[in-house]
Amino acid sequence: MIIVTPTLSIDVSEFQETFFRSSGPGGQNVNKVATAVEIRFDVRHSPSLSNTVRDRLIRLAGRRLTSDGVLIIEAQRFRTQDQNRQEARQRLIALIRQATVAPKRRRPTRPTLASKHRRMDSKRKRGTIKKLRRGSMDSD
Repeated sequence: MIIVTPTLSIDVSEFQETFFRSSGPGGQNVNKVATAVEIRFDVRHSPSLSNTVRDRLIRLAGRRLTSDGVLIIEAQRFRTQDQNRQEARQRLIALIRQATVAPKRRRPTRPTLASKHRRMDSKRKRGTIKKLRRGSMDSD
C-alpha cells in the first residue's frame, strides 16, 4: 500500500512498473541495464479514487494520460533502477495528492465606485488631450 493522504491509499497492484534502457547518465552501464522506469496507473478503473479526485486527476494529467485513461509516468534521471522507481512513484503520489485538493471557488467581485470614477476621469483626460491635438478645421 502506498499512502497518498491520511484518507487515501493506493494498492501497489493498481499500477504496473516496466523497466527499459535509459538514455540518461550511466556510461557503458546504460547499454546493459534497464534503469529507466515507466509507471502505468489506470485512473478510470481505480477503485481507490473517488469520482471527484478521478475527474481532477484526469484534468491534471494532460498529455500523460492515454485515451484509455491510463496515466503514464517515466523516470530516467538517475543511474539506478531503484532511484528512478522512487522518483516515478513520488511523482505519481504528488499528482494524486494535487488532485485531492479541491480548488477554491472564485467569488466574483465588482469594481468599487472610486475605481469607476478614476477610470472615467482618465478617459475624460485622454479625450481632452486628443481633442487639443486636433487643429481647427477652418484654417483656410
